[in-house]
Amino acid sequence: MAAISGISSGTLTISRPLATLRRSRAAVSYSSSHRLLHHLPLSSRRLLFRNFDRVQATILQDDEEKVVVEESFKAETFTGKEPLEEPDMSSSSSSAFESWIIKLEQGVNVFLTDSVIKILDTLYRDRTYARFFVLETIARVPYFAFMSVLHMYETFGWWRRADYLKVHFAESWNEMHHLLIMEELGGNSWWFDRFLAQHIATFYYFMTVFLYIVSPRMAYHFSECVESHAFETYDKFLKASGEELKNMPAPDIAVKYYTGSDLYLFDEFQTSRAPNTRRPVIENLYDVFVNIRDDEAEHCKTMRACQTLGSLRSPHSILEDGDAEEESGCVVPEAAHCEGIVDCIKKSIASSN
Repeated sequence: MAAISGISSGTLTISRPLATLRRSRAAVSYSSSHRLLHHLPLSSRRLLFRNFDRVQATILQDDEEKVVVEESFKAETFTGKEPLEEPDMSSSSSSAFESWIIKLEQGVNVFLTDSVIKILDTLYRDRTYARFFVLETIARVPYFAFMSVLHMYETFGWWRRADYLKVHFAESWNEMHHLLIMEELGGNSWWFDRFLAQHIATFYYFMTVFLYIVSPRMAYHFSECVESHAFETYDKFLKASGEELKNMPAPDIAVKYYTGSDLYLFDEFQTSRAPNTRRPVIENLYDVFVNIRDDEAEHCKTMRACQTLGSLRSPHSILEDGDAEEESGCVVPEAAHCEGIVDCIKKSIASSN
């Protein structure tokens, strides 16, 4: 069983009905130096970030734009491992029925994602950090849902997925720090934003639990769609407001998370690269958003890997094994069980023929 060492060696192309950022022409003047900004009280800093948020508002349009997720950093894969090619769902499907199911699942996911995006575009046309706060509150939910179902399966004695639990927890830990960063920037200052984010997240949690029980592949693809949108949103924001962001200090929580002494969980969620190969440098707010954007790209790769049954491995587990080719007791062979209700039906039909 192949261990995951990389999903794509080139670029990850994502095309979705998203919107284009309109650059604000207003100039922002700063009378205090970067050091003075860094030592301002938290309330004053939040006020400054909110003022910047109004000036550099991201306005999303309804036209189609093709966004290429460029790897701004070279992925360091495991020794002796070549990056895995993205699976061709149409050619690798065992039957026309499975191919139809995959297309149906992905079509539903894209429709749901686009619907949520349109709602966010309407509500947050000129409030960037509030939009990011809502987005990060939602983005961390699937990993809680995955772990809940996996724990339930362990309780029933069906199968154990230690690597999946480790990676999904690390992903939730990463998204939690994205959320803390947005809170420090003042994205949660309005009651309505907190109310909306919390209620969408609650609905999203139960929906993801249901999807994961029925079809883990569909649940992982839906999460990939959400992470893809997050990448595109941050990438456009960086292009529109990069120069201003370089003049603003990094939130303390971002500095601690990205440059702290314990980066085990930071390495753990990046299943396409070996541990200790990505070490961010945080000097200003621009660096923070660059790394948040790159985190979303890593989530995308991991979610894509999860759509292939039994292919996910913890980066640290591979190193601990000593040999990446060695089978792990945490990974269950594909024929050992049904992956979800849809998979059980498919295998039942196949076995009856």
